[in-house]
Amino acid sequence: MLRFVVFALLLGTCATAGKQQKKKERPQSLSRGWGNGIRWVKSYEEGLSEMVKRKKPLMVIHHQDICPYSQALKKAIAADKFIQKMAQKDFIMLNLLNETKEKRMAPDGHYTPRILFLDQSNTVRNELVGKFPSHLYTYEPADMTLLAENMKKAQRIKAMKAEL
Repeated sequence: MLRFVVFALLLGTCATAGKQQKKKERPQSLSRGWGNGIRWVKSYEEGLSEMVKRKKPLMVIHHQDICPYSQALKKAIAADKFIQKMAQKDFIMLNLLNETKEKRMAPDGHYTPRILFLDQSNTVRNELVGKFPSHLYTYEPADMTLLAENMKKAQRIKAMKAEL
């Protein structure tokens, strides 16, 4: 009798294990949580191409999924309606988990999070920085006003170049 019960339990366990469905993994959107209403480009190369085609500056966010500073910045940017609106309307947006091979995209080193702006002449705007002297291109959640100001400046640079 005991053998029958053990056999039935094993059979039931094996049968349900075979029927268990794997969780369907949804493909991760290009936003990666930085803003679903924003049109994100897939790669640095696509960003450069779109920047020229659409005549908008490129904003590149370097981040890592395992970095708590990147995660905190992501939440702050995703929650800031003004930044989301500007990103959606006025910029080509790219968020990168992996570094590009372009040395100019790490002017003061490889760290995350890091946000850089490129104008239509394909120039990294070195004057658009955060508040940290050792990591010029990093922002923290409390810096959303500074980031918004730098986004406005990137827009003005675009407008000035168009006039020339």
